[in-house]
Amino acid sequence: MESAIAKAIQLKYQPVALLWSEEKPAGAMQFAEGKWGCVMWLVVHAAKGKAAVADKNTFGCIGGGVGLGFGNQYKNFPGGQEGFCHFLSTGNAQRQGGMEIAEKIKPFMTKESYDNFLHGERYIQTPGLVEKFIENLPITDVPAKYVVFRPLSDINPALEKPQTIIFFVNPDQLSALTVLANYGRENNESVIMPYAAGCQAVGIYPYRESRSDRPRAVVGLTDLSARVYVRKQLGDPHFMTFATPFSLFEEMEHNVPGSFLERHTWQSLLSE
Repeated sequence: MESAIAKAIQLKYQPVALLWSEEKPAGAMQFAEGKWGCVMWLVVHAAKGKAAVADKNTFGCIGGGVGLGFGNQYKNFPGGQEGFCHFLSTGNAQRQGGMEIAEKIKPFMTKESYDNFLHGERYIQTPGLVEKFIENLPITDVPAKYVVFRPLSDINPALEKPQTIIFFVNPDQLSALTVLANYGRENNESVIMPYAAGCQAVGIYPYRESRSDRPRAVVGLTDLSARVYVRKQLGDPHFMTFATPFSLFEEMEHNVPGSFLERHTWQSLLSE
C-alpha cells in the first residue's frame, strides 16, 4: 500500500503498519525469549523496510509487554507492581526488601538499569502516583498471538487490516499531520499527546482510540528513554511518532487531495 500522506510530507522513513496476527512473517526480527530489548527498535526496523514481531514471551521489556497489549506485565516486574512503581519514581533502595531484590537481579542488569532500579527513573513524583498512572492506562489483551510491525508498502488492505499506522516525523511533519487529522472534522482535538512509554503511544493508546466513533491520533516519543534508543537507531534527535488508528489513517489519506498539503505555505516548509 502506498501512502499519499507519506509522499505529500516527504517522509524519510516508511510508515509502519501494526497488525495483530496468528502468524509470524518469515524472517521477521524478534527478540530472543527472556532477552531485554526496546519495542521501539522493532518499529524502527519496520520503518527501514523489514518486518518485526513480538509475542507474550518476546516483547523485550516489561513496559513493552504492556505497550503492545499483552496485559498488565507490571505485575511481573522484579518486586511486582510495587517494585515498578518505585522504579519509575523514587527507587527501590529505601523500600523494604528492595535491596535484597536488587542483589538478586544485579547480575542480569546493566549498570544504568541497576542504578535506576535502586534510585528510580524519577519520571513520576511518587510510587502512589505511578499506581494512578497504571490505573489510567488502557491496558489491553490483544486477541492474537503476535503483534507484527511491517512497512506499509508491504500491506494489501484488501487482504489485511492493520490496527495502527505509525509515522516517524520531524516537527514540521508533525504539525502537518496534526492539521490533517482535524481537516475534515467538526472539532479541533483529534490528536492527543499523553504521558506514556514510547511503545504505549504506538500500541495500547491507538488501540483504545480505534474503538471510538471519532478516533484520535496519538503523538509519541515523549518517553525520554525511548528517545535515547531511537536516536541511536535513526541518527536524528528530532523524530516524534504519530500513530493513527487505521480508520483515521484512511480518512486522512482521503483528505490529502485539495488540502493545504498542495498549497504554498506547506510547500515553502518543504523547500527549507
